[in-house]
Amino acid sequence: MALVEAVSRSAEYTFTKPNQGVITLVAGLGVEGDAHYGEKVRHRSRVARTPDAPNLRQVHLIHAELFEELARNGFTVTPGQIGENVTTRGVDLLGLPTGTLLRIGPEAVVEVTGLRNPCAQIDGFRHGLLKEVLDRDENGELVRKAGIMSVVLKGGEIRPGDAIEVTLPDGPHRKLEPV
Repeated sequence: MALVEAVSRSAEYTFTKPNQGVITLVAGLGVEGDAHYGEKVRHRSRVARTPDAPNLRQVHLIHAELFEELARNGFTVTPGQIGENVTTRGVDLLGLPTGTLLRIGPEAVVEVTGLRNPCAQIDGFRHGLLKEVLDRDENGELVRKAGIMSVVLKGGEIRPGDAIEVTLPDGPHRKLEPV
């Protein structure tokens, strides 16, 4: 069963987001009270380049299974520490196609927009971690493992323990690309 393991937010532009008992998603805007909340792009490096671009990175999700993989490689990382808003368990986030809908808890619905493109800030948090969240597949293609990004279609409160329901899009599926 797919579940929310933790929820996190930070009103400041901090790398780590403190865990919360509950977060509120707002349609078209993101996580209420989070620095990345808004209709237009909020990520600082992107604001500098294209301030009027739509915010396709309203809610960042990471699978808890990544933290277990990192621990096997000597890196202790806990929910919220690498900037995600929602830590999941039991969902193959990286295998979802673009446009997948995730119902989180009783009301909230987000649409998957793409992959998080991990940056050098991850090494500032833990030296060598960037290398651990990047990999190569059997064809030599770069694999980004630092989670996925989404936009909020329907708002609502979400809490640890809430169920996650996955609805794949119709038609041919588009592989996730960095957003």
